[in-house]
Amino acid sequence: MHFNYLKFEKGDKIGILTLNRPEALNALNEGVFKELTCFLSSKEIIQSIRVLVITGEGKAFVAGADIKAMQEYSPQAAYDFSEIGKQVFDQIANLEIPVIAAINGFALGGGLELALSCDIRVASEKARLGLPEVNLGLIPGFNGTQRLPRLAGAGNAMYLMMLGEGITAGEAYQLGIVQKLAPPETLLEVSLELAEKIASKGPNAVRLIKVMVRDGMELSGKDAGKMESKEFGRLFKEDQTEREEGISAFLEKRKPNW
Repeated sequence: MHFNYLKFEKGDKIGILTLNRPEALNALNEGVFKELTCFLSSKEIIQSIRVLVITGEGKAFVAGADIKAMQEYSPQAAYDFSEIGKQVFDQIANLEIPVIAAINGFALGGGLELALSCDIRVASEKARLGLPEVNLGLIPGFNGTQRLPRLAGAGNAMYLMMLGEGITAGEAYQLGIVQKLAPPETLLEVSLELAEKIASKGPNAVRLIKVMVRDGMELSGKDAGKMESKEFGRLFKEDQTEREEGISAFLEKRKPNW
């Protein structure tokens, strides 16, 4: 599969997807979104790995949307661009495998929205994050107004979006936006180590945790609890060999063979 704006490397269980438009700080445009859609729609690729790591080429994760390209947008064109971006980021959020954002530099505007669509965020200690759209008289257009408050709380989200100022990786970590920090030179290594640890767990259980958290947040606490109990019980069906192997390995004091 040939791409102009993306690079993909596949290991045994881990895939690394790199946004590769460094001359524009990996800014998002329609071409990038089209290639992301193509990649994310490839079941052959996605089903061949257990964890996907997304990062950016050069000194930025993604510095935002391509503002120059947006300059002449009509209201309909702006709406369409917002919808395309949301659809792509929803594809990431709804992948059956976990996705880790390795934030190697600027993650601003659409770049932070991309990171928010991932399940876990690891950031370089020198990274800078923010949703600065208000400085252009705009608002986030790729579900940033919805994902950020669910992650960091409504007050923190409105503070960041209304001020439009960037924050350090350390500040993002304190707010719960970022789950792990790493020195810039070892960011990818740390992210891959995390991915390997996740890939070593029961793959179906990992996928189910993602579904439970994602879908449960849209339900009442009572209904989400019922959903969890139902799925927990289903894991004890006779054909659930993963559960059998996991328990047997624990009792036999050995590593499970997933």
